[in-house]
Amino acid sequence: MLLTGCSSSPGNAYNSRLQDPAYKVTRVKDGDTIVLMMDGSEQTVRLAHIDCPEKRQPFGNRAKQFVSDRCFGKYVILLQHQQYDRNRRLIAEVILEDGGNLNKELVTNGLAWHFKKYSDDPEYAALEAAARQQHRGLWADAAPIAPWEWRRR
Repeated sequence: MLLTGCSSSPGNAYNSRLQDPAYKVTRVKDGDTIVLMMDGSEQTVRLAHIDCPEKRQPFGNRAKQFVSDRCFGKYVILLQHQQYDRNRRLIAEVILEDGGNLNKELVTNGLAWHFKKYSDDPEYAALEAAARQQHRGLWADAAPIAPWEWRRR
């Protein structure tokens, strides 16, 4: 995976450890979409491997709040391959200042599905299986509706 970034605030311990600059998150659109400053302009980032509930779905606002709490106004590093979706959003994994992987944290906490249509990553599949088994987050509902099914309605 490609580690990429731009200018960062001084003293970010994770940034020094990875020897890569970071981007400041300026907006959280929903659980799986953030906006950050990249090379002097805003870039929308779609979180890779996952799909969070839509805002009007159960747990949609909780997913958005979780992402806001973890990264809004903070610096992050992107793991990405210069891939964009049809909406020109950069697809990436987001590494937080504490070294955590935001995408994986969402799945672990039952706030996102592993988006198997676009990802065959076995680690995400295992994280979702564990969250389901432990009835975390949206998996506490009797019959959670996947966001891609919700959008089709």
